Amino acid sequence: GVSRAVFKFNMAFDDAILEPIAKGYNKLPSPIKTGTSNFTSNIATLLSIPNNLLQGNIKQLGHSTGSFIINTSVGILGFLNPAEKMGLKPHKEDVGQTLGSYGIGPGCYLVLPVLGPSTIRDTAGSFVNVLGGDPWYNITVNKDTQYFENSDYYFSKGASGVDFRAKNYDSIENLENNSLDFYASVKSLYLQDRQQKILNSRKIINTQDDSDWEEISQQ
Repeated sequence: GVSRAVFKFNMAFDDAILEPIAKGYNKLPSPIKTGTSNFTSNIATLLSIPNNLLQGNIKQLGHSTGSFIINTSVGILGFLNPAEKMGLKPHKEDVGQTLGSYGIGPGCYLVLPVLGPSTIRDTAGSFVNVLGGDPWYNITVNKDTQYFENSDYYFSKGASGVDFRAKNYDSIENLENNSLDFYASVKSLYLQDRQQKILNSRKIINTQDDSDWEEISQQ
């Protein structure tokens, strides 16, 4: 019941703020949208590096590290993606996925204000990030360097959220309009997607239409 109430709040937030921003974002020239997506994706790769190591996935550790170094330097802070053309395709990994790879179950499903779907395990993983598990959080908010500010962290997270919403604008609208219970549909998609990410599986999610959340496996 609490999660449904928070979900309703999030939908109101989406209708009032996020959806209009995403709609405007989609009207920007493609190079700007691609550059923003590349930039936020490159920052997310920073979090993948320690989690690849903790999961013992040496191959992906190489992909993540190489991709971040090349895209940050040659790719101009990640706005370009030359690493992909070189065959480097890192999986995005986070603390929740690492905990899942150790056999820790998701716990109960819950919806967080603004942040959206989560589980007890994934929420705990987010707290670990705040305690030092996320290199980008350490660099910006924890001030490991003098070159970045708190606002850089929150701006990048906000840009990532807008980019995701914009990419999936039509898919989310279709899912909402065609679902008997939108909350239950989002819950099912999230839990299945998280399990697939833990297993590094690309299996099709059966509850999705061909067009539903077509970008979710890339986020």
